[in-house]
Amino acid sequence: MAHRFTEIIFEVTEDEGCYVACAMGYGIAARSENVKDLKEKVREAILAHFDSADDRPRIVRLHFVREELLPL
Repeated sequence: MAHRFTEIIFEVTEDEGCYVACAMGYGIAARSENVKDLKEKVREAILAHFDSADDRPRIVRLHFVREELLPL
């Protein structure tokens, strides 16, 4: 059975000097100290989560969320 979704979105935040990517709507996560490594870990996590190529999303989107405090 083919996967209904063609895209999966990961929300990427920074936590204690590391990047943390969590898939929205899926129990998939990856963590790394740099973006290059994070991308590879996200690929590996997707391959491990979905059993077949037909079930995997075609597009992976990394949405970087940055929190910034503005003192008043």
